[in-house]
Amino acid sequence: MPDGPPPARPAAPGGPPLPARPDTAVGAATSLLDAYAAGDTRFFASPTRTLLAYGTRTEVPHGTTPLHRRVTETLDARLLAGDAAPLVVGAVPFDTTAPAALVVPRTVHHAPPLAHDPLIALPAAPPATTDWDVRPHPEPDAYAAAVAEAVRRMRAGEFAKVVLARTLRLRAAHAPDLPALLQRLARRDPGGHTFAVPTGPGRTLLGASPELLASRHGGRIVANPLAGSTPRSADVAEDVRRAAALLHSEKDLHEHAVVVDAVRAALAPFCRTLHVPDRPTLVRTATMWHLSTTVTGEPADPAVSALELACALHPTPAVCGTPTATARRVIDELEPFDRGPYAGMVGWSDASGDGEWVVTLRCAEAEGSTLRLFAGAGVVAESSPEAETAETGAKFRTFLQAVGAAGVER
Repeated sequence: MPDGPPPARPAAPGGPPLPARPDTAVGAATSLLDAYAAGDTRFFASPTRTLLAYGTRTEVPHGTTPLHRRVTETLDARLLAGDAAPLVVGAVPFDTTAPAALVVPRTVHHAPPLAHDPLIALPAAPPATTDWDVRPHPEPDAYAAAVAEAVRRMRAGEFAKVVLARTLRLRAAHAPDLPALLQRLARRDPGGHTFAVPTGPGRTLLGASPELLASRHGGRIVANPLAGSTPRSADVAEDVRRAAALLHSEKDLHEHAVVVDAVRAALAPFCRTLHVPDRPTLVRTATMWHLSTTVTGEPADPAVSALELACALHPTPAVCGTPTATARRVIDELEPFDRGPYAGMVGWSDASGDGEWVVTLRCAEAEGSTLRLFAGAGVVAESSPEAETAETGAKFRTFLQAVGAAGVER
């Protein structure tokens, strides 16, 4: 056997060489994370796999035909052109009538989940000291006033729930190091869903979402709605107390039940069997506790794709509200910005219909020297404007800590 490490795998088009190691070897997943570079590169990691894609072979066209059909047509065309296993990867905005950023990449590398790779435990480099200029939009007081207005209208019987969001714009003298930022997001929560995908010329969407919208792997469908949240505490006893309180909060349990009922109703027409647990459990991220229900089913039609399921679910009451049409109108009235990719979906689907699509949460869009962060909170009739404003502040922490701005005013 020759001495020294094995030779590197050839570079993918537009990408650096990847280490020559079996896809199941120690370091297989982290090597994909390490190889990510901004530009025409797409990274997606989930509890089932790690994916790194280079280049663009074909873009999914914009149009009035349902998105999942356009994706199917694009993948079928690549099969006819001789591609062995084409897939589509990218992001879909909150407003699904707006153009999506979905492509068939030139080259795709796969590995097991990051959480299965022991090297993911190695710490990421801390963020560089940066003098960030931070501007909230809307201002916290204005956001609290919007929540109060939504509560007033709900108590008057106009609708049942709305999710209101706000943004932070972070600007620095230099463009942020996106690969280093992705490293910190992924290594902080390797069991979640971490992504970095271009959304337009010079724009990149990065995030670490806790919420699976829909997946399909062969004969198994999974959705994992989250609704009802509370910030975590650095004090262990207080953190446990908050988790227990969330699990018994009537307000949060009601909010969660609304979302789960909507998911059940949306998936039922596609499923031969559907299992919905009676009560939620808890999931945690580095900054938040969430009420969680894992919904599983078997497709009635084997041709239904993961993206078709995701489109049937989107937008759930967890990112929009209920009734959906009314909640979307209230969002347009009370949110003074375009959500763009925030609260949309990001993921992949292949030509067999398998795929994973997650809700685009705990995310930011990078453009030049600017990062635009997003966070939202579910507002019901029992909501407190102060508490919902604090919840969005806690959700910003995922990104603020990753860029070294955790102590800034938010």
